[in-house]
Amino acid sequence: MASVKVVELIDRAQTILQDTTSVRWPVLELQKWLNDAYREITLLRPDANSQTGTYTCVSGTRQVLTTGFSNALRLLDVTRNVAATSNKYAVRLVDRNTLDDQRRGWHNETASVNIQHYMFDPKLPKEFLVYPPATTAAQLEVVYSSVPAAHALSEANLAPDSGDTTVINIDDSYANAILDYILYRAYSKDAEYAANAQRAVAHYQAMQTSLGTKTASDGVSQPGT
Repeated sequence: MASVKVVELIDRAQTILQDTTSVRWPVLELQKWLNDAYREITLLRPDANSQTGTYTCVSGTRQVLTTGFSNALRLLDVTRNVAATSNKYAVRLVDRNTLDDQRRGWHNETASVNIQHYMFDPKLPKEFLVYPPATTAAQLEVVYSSVPAAHALSEANLAPDSGDTTVINIDDSYANAILDYILYRAYSKDAEYAANAQRAVAHYQAMQTSLGTKTASDGVSQPGT
C-alpha cells in the first residue's frame, strides 16, 4: 500500500531543480510528468500495477481483456474458473502449437463453462485464447496490468504546506523511479543547455537502472527461489 504523498514527490523535485517557487517548472506541469511516469513505468514493468479481477468470457475461444477491463494493458495470468456453475478448477497455460498439433479442430469443439487451458501471444498482449471454447457463462479469475489513475490535484493542493494527503497510485518502491522521470522531463524542457541535457539523460538512466535493479531483486526473492 502506498504511503508516499504526491506533494512530497513534487516538493522533492522542486528542491532538486532549485525552483521551490515554481518559476520555471509550475507544479501542475510536474504533476503531469508524474502521471507520465506511471505510463512509462508500467510500460517497462507491467507488474508495477497488477490487479486481479473476474473476467466474463464471450462465446468462443478468443477473449479480449479490455472487454472486461477497459484500462487493461496486458494479461499477466489466468488462475482459475470462478463461475458459480463451474468446477472452480485451476486453468493452466499451454502452448497453442501443442494444442493445434493434437486437436486441430479445437476451436470448434463443444463450448463449456469449465475452462481447462489458456494460451497467450505476447504480440497480442490484451488477448488470450481458451480451451475448450467458452460459453458466455464462463468466468475466470485473471491477473492483468493497467496504468494507474492520473492525478488532477489543484495548484493549491500541490503546495508543500497544503496538507493534502493524496498518495501515489503505485507502490512506494517506485517512488524514486517516478522522481527521476519527473526530473528527466524537467531538464529536457531546458535541453538547449548542455548541462541540463546531460542531467536529463542521467535521470532517465537512473530510472531505468532502478527498475532493472528491482526486476533482478524480485527475481531472487520471489517464493520458490
